[in-house]
Amino acid sequence: MHGVYNPLLVFLSLVVASLAAYTALELTGRIASLPGWKRRLPWLMGGAVAMGVGIWSMHFIGMMAFSLPIPLGYAFGPTALSLLIAILVSGFALAVSASGRVRLRCCLAGGAAMGAGIAGMHYTGMAALDMAPAVSYVPWIVLASIGLAIAASVVALWLGVALRGSDEPYIAFKRLGAALVMGGAITGMHYTGMSAAQFAPGSVCLSASQLDPNWLAMMVSGSSLAVLLGTLLVLGWRANSLADSLRRANRQLQYLSMHDALTGLPNRLMLVEQMNLAIQDAVRDKTAFAVFFLDLDGFKTVNDSLGHAVGDDLLKGCAQLLSSHVRKDDLVARIGGDEFVMLLRGISAPGDAASVAKKLLRVLRNDMIGCQARLRISASVGIAMYPGDARDGEALLDCADAAMYSAKQAGRNTYCFFEPGMHANAARTLMLQQDLQAALDAGQFSLVFQPKFSVATRAICGAEALIRWHHPTFGSVAPMEFITIAERSGQIVQIGDWVIREVCRCVSDWRRRGLEPAQISINLSPIQFNVPDLIGRVEDILDEMDVPPRLVMFEITETVAMLNAGRTAEIVNRFRARGFDIAIDDFGAGYSSLAYLHRFKVKQIKVDRLFTSELDRNEAEARALLSAIVTLSHALHMEVVAEGVENEAQMRFLTELGCDEAQGFLLAHPLSEEAFRSLLQPMASFALRRIAALGQPRRAD
Repeated sequence: MHGVYNPLLVFLSLVVASLAAYTALELTGRIASLPGWKRRLPWLMGGAVAMGVGIWSMHFIGMMAFSLPIPLGYAFGPTALSLLIAILVSGFALAVSASGRVRLRCCLAGGAAMGAGIAGMHYTGMAALDMAPAVSYVPWIVLASIGLAIAASVVALWLGVALRGSDEPYIAFKRLGAALVMGGAITGMHYTGMSAAQFAPGSVCLSASQLDPNWLAMMVSGSSLAVLLGTLLVLGWRANSLADSLRRANRQLQYLSMHDALTGLPNRLMLVEQMNLAIQDAVRDKTAFAVFFLDLDGFKTVNDSLGHAVGDDLLKGCAQLLSSHVRKDDLVARIGGDEFVMLLRGISAPGDAASVAKKLLRVLRNDMIGCQARLRISASVGIAMYPGDARDGEALLDCADAAMYSAKQAGRNTYCFFEPGMHANAARTLMLQQDLQAALDAGQFSLVFQPKFSVATRAICGAEALIRWHHPTFGSVAPMEFITIAERSGQIVQIGDWVIREVCRCVSDWRRRGLEPAQISINLSPIQFNVPDLIGRVEDILDEMDVPPRLVMFEITETVAMLNAGRTAEIVNRFRARGFDIAIDDFGAGYSSLAYLHRFKVKQIKVDRLFTSELDRNEAEARALLSAIVTLSHALHMEVVAEGVENEAQMRFLTELGCDEAQGFLLAHPLSEEAFRSLLQPMASFALRRIAALGQPRRAD
């Protein structure tokens, strides 16, 4: 039975080996410069771990580069032992090279011992595969690999001694060249040893159920990152290319998360933040302010008749016009579509607010908006006053929104102040809240499944479970409406448990039918995510339904993840430790902090549909941002899923950018359980099972 190598991972193993070698050379110079072993010992121990982890990471990256047409796994004992051997061998090498004057005989003896240790680490790691029948080896190739390991170790010790002085000219370049030579030798030894392995036809990996390759990949990636960080810390590099890329991309995403991409105005997130600050100032100074909710009249007609390009120009022109007619301390925001919100500080009397509203309506009606067509526009304005109408930002927005709809009903091109009677939907909200428990008991909830597809092959990769409610009085209730109510009432935990149980029931039923279930994603609300016994509740349900954790993925929004980054990382690690995958949903819509991604160790990043839709409007900017997200996520060994794919042009862009998976109406609408089950029939899922069995590597681009 023959295996194949992933060229990208082979190259990555060489890079890691070279970084480990460079770390060793730098540490040798640092340790040799310290007086006395008492001060050297902490550096020696830390260096042994850093160098050992680097060599070990190179070994297992090389192992993961090799794939067989059978599922593979790794036994914990030999894997841990191989890491320990690598650390001990590294400590020995650093101690020898950093000691006083080292003779050739000492280099030869030390190199022989170090080479034997590296070979021992390699073949111990190979034993972690636990194949049946056992792996056989070509003796002369094994001897050649051991000889190569000894030769590489002797050269490494000699170079470590020769280049440990920091006062030599061009020492950094010399160490870099030596590191490339050493890295090549270490990598050559590894793949020579791999070529000695012979796998009998029909072999089975007995450790396939122990250390999952995906989990091990994350661990090895973390250790590789530790080597990289160690190298950077030793060298004192403060402005490396990856950090610069992270900072630039993070600044772009931070700006986009707080501003509307089309008009450049603040978006809803920044608006609410500024409203809360305005409330704090008003409480302190005993002042008031007004919130205007402005909706353009007839904008849909402009879009439908003249096209989106004209509509976009109209929105940009309107944004410029509104911004030019407010004071420096005021704020104009676009919160979606043709909706604008104005935060006007210092307005305490309704009469003053009415004067401003009249002026704005007159300006919009009389001034020409700069765009491709000659257009004039009108608007409907709703006004809410603080503190008279509400005392928090979201409530003020709701009041102004309700007043705006009253202005629409009053004939448009006018303004209305909020009145309590405008909250006519309060009764509906109360009824829905009261009926939520009955909906659970009466089976009014159902699930649909939004399939996810591989961008490269268009094969189905999984699905996202979405809840639906068919109310006996109101009919279909939008999820955003009843989920918000459930979160406020605390009933979301019961509903969340129902969703998990129903997903497990479906998966269990598919397995009983002999189908190969795809991994199903389940959304966790902020309240669910912070339930203390969440993982225990989940495990109880899966155990009851006999569903393995690998078939379930949990999604949390970026905003939830960033509320408490430390706690999020802890909970994610606990989920992962029990075999569950985690995805961050709506990435880019909230805090957009790429710097925290490596802390969360999630499997997938689901890019907010805003970025996908921007491919149609602002192609260059959207491509640049998506490219940054894809590149950096892949560097952290995370998959990227694009949401809201609605046309072939978007799909083509995503393919070029190397995005892993996609979901949207172009590929499939949400499907009932029966319809989705039909996709899992043996013929339909053949490609998926082959991809899973072969461990298909991620695209390099």
